[in-house]
This record gives sequence, structure tokens and C-alpha cells, in this order.
Amino acid sequence: MKSIGVKLAYLCAVINAIIVGFSFLFTKLALDVADPLDTLTFRFTASFVVMSIPVLLGRVRLNYRGKKLYTVLLLATLYPLTFFTLQSYGLKHATSSEGGILFAFTPILTMLLAFLFLRETTTLLQKLSICLSVSGVLFIFLMKGSGIQWSNMSGIALLFLSCLAIAGYNVLARRLLKSFSPAEITYVMLGIAFVSFLVMSLAGHTAAGTLDHFFTPLNSGKFIVAVLYLGILSTLVTALSSNYALSKIEASKMSVFSNLSTIVSIAAGALLLGEEVGLYAIAGSALIIAGVLGTNLLGDKRGRQAVNQAKAG
Repeated sequence: MKSIGVKLAYLCAVINAIIVGFSFLFTKLALDVADPLDTLTFRFTASFVVMSIPVLLGRVRLNYRGKKLYTVLLLATLYPLTFFTLQSYGLKHATSSEGGILFAFTPILTMLLAFLFLRETTTLLQKLSICLSVSGVLFIFLMKGSGIQWSNMSGIALLFLSCLAIAGYNVLARRLLKSFSPAEITYVMLGIAFVSFLVMSLAGHTAAGTLDHFFTPLNSGKFIVAVLYLGILSTLVTALSSNYALSKIEASKMSVFSNLSTIVSIAAGALLLGEEVGLYAIAGSALIIAGVLGTNLLGDKRGRQAVNQAKAG
């Protein structure tokens, strides 16, 4: 029987995927009003301010004394700074479909890095299950007529590096969560992202002579709603939930849940935008779900013992 903590970790992983799945919709709404850098600035401002409230009130206790804080700074460099920067510039030279296809490979990259740096082992059936989940995402995109245009190599390279950054984050966070609480890691991440994107955005507006337009997006109610969703739910809540999940389950198991967001985004498009859902989407979704279940249910006792021995070492 799994402990309550592990069950809660799986619930957090599912909630995380659901929130991310809807985030694509709200990102589109925000980008209709503001450019990517300004959107990121307001997004992380909202998340950092909201989390600062319970911290300042003493409801959330943080203790960094005697801990290697520079390791969390490195983690924040991988995600959100490197990930979002590479993703934003990558999508300037490539399509969102190409981004979705490449992002689907994140669980495979995470599995490889987790094996190299954490000694996390996976059974053959788990490896096949991860590949099955990835194939479900690829099947959906390819049946929609999407694909990778190799002429967009600069964009594809940046998007691939963004996937490598988030895979690296999953692995490093898994290790650091032995010393830091999920809240301690999340608060530093959000604070660094808030300051960094704010400085970059203000510098960009100053150079362009548009500093007086910095707050213009806030005149749009649509933008405010989108930023609140992206900042509070899709940044703060997902950071806390993913960090908690990584503290309880292996990085490779956690990462594969990200592919569920593809199913959620399809459902969101159908329910909110009236988009048609084809049989290929249902078939691809079934492959994704089967892959996620297989990855998390098909580990044998020897695999779990190897992981526990690696942790003890």
C-alpha cells in the first residue's frame, strides 16, 4: 500500500498536468495583448506577490539557515529562467506545434538524466511505457498535420534545449528536496524569476523608448485574468505541486505526467473553443494515459530496491 504522502504526490502530478493543459489557452489570451517578456514579467510578479503574503504573515515558514542556497539558485536558473527564455525565443523561429512535439520528449530526457545523476532505475516495461506516452503525443500532432520543419533549425535547437532545461530541473529538484522543503525551493525560484524578468522587461522598454507603455497591458481585463491564471495557478500552484511530487516519487515517474497536459489542452479547446475532437485525438490520448499508468505501475520490487539503495548512498 502506498503511503498517504505518495498518493498525494500522484494527485499533485495530475493537478499539475491539468493546470498546464489549460495554460496554453490563457497564454494565447495574454500574448494577444502583450509581448512574451512582459507577459512573463507580470506572470511572475503575480506568483511571487501571492506567495509572499503567507510568508510575511508567518503562515508559510522558510528556513534557509545552514543550507546550500546556491544550489537552489542553480535550480532557478534551469527553471524558470533558462526554460522560459529558450522557449520564448525558440517559438519565434518555430511553431507551437513543433514546441509541443519536442516537449513530449521531456520524460525521455528526464529518465536518462535521472539514471546518470540520481541512479534512478526503470524496468524495461517502464521504459516502453514512457515511449508509449511520448508516441501518443506525437501521434496527435502528426495526425493534425503538424510536423517538424528542419529549416527552422535555430528554433528547434532552442526548443530542444528548453526541454533539456526542464528535464535537468526535474532531476536537480529531486536531489535538493532532500534538504529543502517544496515551499523553500519554490519561493527562491519565483523570487529570482520575478526580479530577472522585471529587469529584462524594463531594460527592453527603456532601450526602445516605450517605458511609459509598461503598464498598458493592465488596461485589458482579458490580460489580467490570463496573467492571474498563469501566475497563481500555472506558476505558483504547479511549482508547489511538482516540487512536492518530486519529493515523494522518482523524477522519471513524475515527468511522464506532463504529457497528460496534451489531453487537457485538447479537452479545453473542445469545451471552451468548440474545437472538433477527432478519433485520432482519442486514440492518442489513450496511448498517453496507458503510458503514464504503465510508467508508474509496472516497476518491480528490484527496481524500487535499487532506487532506495541509491538514495541511501
